[in-house]
Amino acid sequence: MSALNSREVLRPGPGGFKQALMNGAMAAIPFAFRLMRRFKPIISLGGTVMTSRYDDVYEVFQNDALFAVPYKEKLDVIMDGQPFFLSMPDTPAYHAGANAMRKVVRPQDVGAIIAPGCEEMAARIVAEGEGRLEVVDALVRRVTFDLLGDYFGVPKPPNGDLRVWGTRLFEFQFADGGNDPALRAEVNEIGPALRAHIDAEIEKRRASPGDKDDVLGRCLALQAAGEPGFSDVEIRTALMGFIVGGPPQPPMVVPQALEQLLRRPEALAGAQAAARDEDDAMLAGYVFEAMRFDPLAPALPRVAVADGRIAAGTPRERAVKKGAHVMAALSSAMMDERRVPDPRRFDPMRRPPEFMHFGSGHHTCFGIHINKAILPRMLKPLLKRPNLRRAPGKAGHLSKRGPFSDALHVLYD
Repeated sequence: MSALNSREVLRPGPGGFKQALMNGAMAAIPFAFRLMRRFKPIISLGGTVMTSRYDDVYEVFQNDALFAVPYKEKLDVIMDGQPFFLSMPDTPAYHAGANAMRKVVRPQDVGAIIAPGCEEMAARIVAEGEGRLEVVDALVRRVTFDLLGDYFGVPKPPNGDLRVWGTRLFEFQFADGGNDPALRAEVNEIGPALRAHIDAEIEKRRASPGDKDDVLGRCLALQAAGEPGFSDVEIRTALMGFIVGGPPQPPMVVPQALEQLLRRPEALAGAQAAARDEDDAMLAGYVFEAMRFDPLAPALPRVAVADGRIAAGTPRERAVKKGAHVMAALSSAMMDERRVPDPRRFDPMRRPPEFMHFGSGHHTCFGIHINKAILPRMLKPLLKRPNLRRAPGKAGHLSKRGPFSDALHVLYD
């Protein structure tokens, strides 16, 4: 079956012994980082430099002039060479693109549109589940793609599945370190198809504007008013970037957070009490603290654009050569007792600086306000249910397919 018509959101994982080996390696990462933080906080392996302490990870994120994001090459494949501002360094072109999108992705939308829409959709799915629900695909992925696709103005394509397309492109962009030729072949189909789909939607909406208030409609209104930054190709590239970079992430990390809560009955009870009390701030504290124990990725990549140093003037100072790959281990930073008090204790009252879920510095997640609102609210209706518990057997424990959450079944009254 062509990748365009696939209904399998995730590609087949390694399976068997390979998947068990990967799971074991992932489980060992926190212990390895703990040793690194204590004995050798910055290590070099071939052409890769890994940082493990909070201060050093933060330094890498803050120094975009030296440590750039390595996303352009694969984004060029996805976007057909069109520049997307989130892959750019701190330049006038970046600020022009970002400022244009801030005119149409508005902070006030979170409270007025996105958060209530998320909660309403999740509540409907939980009610339909009648006491049993698969969390990854049936709840989180469904809510995320339907909600954000509608908000951005990118409907389901007539010849494919937006969940499949967005997830495949996300995997190629962010999780394809081995440059899998089979995945690249799928991207070569999906990329042009998604570009054509958004182009067709632009033409359709321009011909019949209607009164729908979404990001695409706002872009076209500013285009008609002569605002710079809103040509058809700029609109398409931005919308495509949002689809690739946004909706695929919650189905990875939200089920991981629920898994962490299920492992801690006291924390689960606290999160449920916050949900029932409509205490969204406290609920967010529980969910983001759960994410700290299993974040989206162990580390985020950067590349050194010049010779430089990390932790200059300290005993752990490390020279970094131009072209070196730098891995900023945010999962380790959030467990660093030098900056995070008693890091192995589950504490829903932690201060925001103790989290690095959304990066830091120039490349802080563009949708940070959206994510802060929707990630807890996707679980809120489920957490409100009494007797929330794992389904029996393996189904009741989070399974993975490669780096992606695959399935987690729960029961409730």
